Amino acid sequence: MKPPAFTYHRPASVADALAVLAETGPDGKVLAGGQSLVPVLNMRLAAPGHLVDINRLGELAHVTVDAGVVRVGALARHAAVERDAAAFAALPLLRQATGHVAHPAIRNRGTTVGSLVHADPAAELPAVLSLLSGSVTLASASGRRTVPAGEFFVGPLESALRPGELAVEALFPVPPKGSGTAWLEVSRRRGDFAVCGVGVLVTLSADRRVAAARAAYVSVGPTPLTVDLAEAVAGLPADTADWAAAGALAAARVRPEDDIHATAAYRRHLVAVLTARAGKAAVANA
Repeated sequence: MKPPAFTYHRPASVADALAVLAETGPDGKVLAGGQSLVPVLNMRLAAPGHLVDINRLGELAHVTVDAGVVRVGALARHAAVERDAAAFAALPLLRQATGHVAHPAIRNRGTTVGSLVHADPAAELPAVLSLLSGSVTLASASGRRTVPAGEFFVGPLESALRPGELAVEALFPVPPKGSGTAWLEVSRRRGDFAVCGVGVLVTLSADRRVAAARAAYVSVGPTPLTVDLAEAVAGLPADTADWAAAGALAAARVRPEDDIHATAAYRRHLVAVLTARAGKAAVANA
């Protein structure tokens, strides 16, 4: 299939892009990596009158570590985030999760911020942002605003981005010292969307007891779901903490639905199993 007709814009600066978006309003759509947008256009699930290609805006292709935050610009490709040594040293979870995003060809073109704006509840990066209590910076002709992850993901394929706005940067806070992370997921085939995926963040005290533990899940709800696991494991020695109990706690908190890929019961089972495994792996990585 072919996309519906649209007017193509290729701004040379962020200011130009914001001016076009302000003029086109709800009828304007931003093209960065295009790995989600182009299929949606070809299937006629969206029909914007204007396509704003930001691929000339090289200043938005950054991946930097600054004051305890990994900053990812709107044009930073998944592959660039995955391979960035400084980002990995500061926040291994980004590489752990991004390695599960589709296939290398997709990661070479698709963008991390684009994935966040697309807000697919089966995607890895929205869950990572939620787990870390990160945020997204949105710019428009009238100014900028920063939206925390808890408010950014509104529903399936729906974010807080308003007409006329451009998501220019995602901020992923670096966990405190003594923290470890892990990402696990189950899919029908490598590169498919996960039937269930989980990221776990564990913070240990100086005497290696669990000080805090959180998990974020994909494919078990309309938006990324985070669960505080502290009730099950806080205060316990890291090496003997009952991660099976943490998995059972998480399974009781999720509300998945049946679909063509898996039953709700199977997804709930995966939540329990993957949480237990990821919790142990996060401790090992702390």
